Amino acid sequence: MDKPSKFSRVSRITLLLVVFFALDKVVAFIRQVIIARQFGLSAELDSFNVANNLPDLLFALISGGALAMAFIPVLAEEITKGGRQAAWNLFSKIANLAFLVTAGLAMIIALFADPMVRWELGIAPGFETAQQDLVVNLMRLNLIATLIFSISGLVMAGLQANQHFLLPAMAPLLYNFGQIFGALILSPQEGYRLGGLILPSFGLGVHGLVYGVIIGAFLHLGIQLPGLIRYQFRWNSGLGLNTEPVRKVLRLMGPRLLTMMFIQLIFIVRDNLASRLEEGAVTALTYGWMIFQVPETLIGTTIGTALLPTLSEQFARQDREEFFASIQRAVRVLIAITLPVAVILSFGLRPLLMLAFDFDPAGTDLLTWVTRAYLAGLLGQSLVEVAVRSFYARQNALIPLLGAGFTFVVYVLVSSQLYRVFGAAGISLTDSIAFTAEAVLLLLILNRRLVRSLQWGGSLLRGLMAAAAGGAMVWLGMTLMADWNPLLQSLLSLAGGGLAAIPILMPELRLLLKL
Repeated sequence: MDKPSKFSRVSRITLLLVVFFALDKVVAFIRQVIIARQFGLSAELDSFNVANNLPDLLFALISGGALAMAFIPVLAEEITKGGRQAAWNLFSKIANLAFLVTAGLAMIIALFADPMVRWELGIAPGFETAQQDLVVNLMRLNLIATLIFSISGLVMAGLQANQHFLLPAMAPLLYNFGQIFGALILSPQEGYRLGGLILPSFGLGVHGLVYGVIIGAFLHLGIQLPGLIRYQFRWNSGLGLNTEPVRKVLRLMGPRLLTMMFIQLIFIVRDNLASRLEEGAVTALTYGWMIFQVPETLIGTTIGTALLPTLSEQFARQDREEFFASIQRAVRVLIAITLPVAVILSFGLRPLLMLAFDFDPAGTDLLTWVTRAYLAGLLGQSLVEVAVRSFYARQNALIPLLGAGFTFVVYVLVSSQLYRVFGAAGISLTDSIAFTAEAVLLLLILNRRLVRSLQWGGSLLRGLMAAAAGGAMVWLGMTLMADWNPLLQSLLSLAGGGLAAIPILMPELRLLLKL
């Protein structure tokens, strides 16, 4: 008889995702370092980052977030009740619909890109005319990658609904490799030297970065195709708008589409305000967000992603006790772990940023404070990941829509004031305030829908104690090693902070294995 695993299914999936998401973040960080050293905090790089906004919005609305989040619970239900072929039939119809809608909207954005960029309430009203022209050109190229992602994002959701997470977890890694190819080969005027080897260079400048994005999108899709073959995918034509499963997905997608629109509009508001600040503000916010996404993805996104199919199955079986227990375990783990991680990173991050990006002292200070302000919202962002998925597992898309609308209103009101006082850091601090407020709102509503209220007081206390102990250890290490090599100073201090926090968090770390 096989010995039972000490890890739950969700825990095993979470650990798998952590490994691949960590690899993805390491590769993404290398990519950003290459780009930063090549372009600096420049107007050209600001243009590239701003040009991603509308294509990213389109992807998020159609198949990245809106459709995928509404899709997984219904697809999991089809697998449970009708079998895999019924699920793939639904998948085909939704994929056909997503591709057609994405193509139509991409053409509209391409046609009206110019006024969208220059409008006072648009993408980059604060840029000079030549810089706005570059944004328009780059944006139109980015739409090619968006069209590819309209299918790739759904393939990812389809495989996850089948409880297959390996290839979807590898896909972002391949996407980053494509972008690195663009940064190392397509963009430079002169080839990079790797030992005695000189890499070829195409001298495409910032346009090379966009072509790297397109290559990455093809790789993102390609790596997942073997998964479709393994699970006996058969494509069917048609849209199936008159079938109940498709209608159910669309009913869930409507509110989710508005939810994702609110989330993506936050990025547009962010860059709109940052375009009015000093050169490099947009890029600092983009890099700060990327750095913040490392702990947020490894903690909040991995747990939320691994949990959604299980929560969907529990809801389909009407197993209310297990549904409650899964959510409570996740909330306790997130509260205890994110607090010390945010504090430890805030104290010990600056030397690493200085070495990695090689900005001048003013640029390093700007990036450091922007990142610290983002990290203040690590707990809130991570809780939102689980709370939103808890509602979608119940096939309730209206409450997440309420939360996203609330967050957007808070963001607009607060950021319009804080950016005047604190500059770019005020914008990232607004992000933390808005998403933490959303997390509180969603958890209050969720508590009323569960069999009983969530209990997390002990985890909060241990999280605060671990944050105090870890933060103090990092501060002490940074002070005592002030004259050391910056890399050693930062890494040893961060490691010391982690070691100080771990013993306090043992109950939640054991709980992580039982998710």
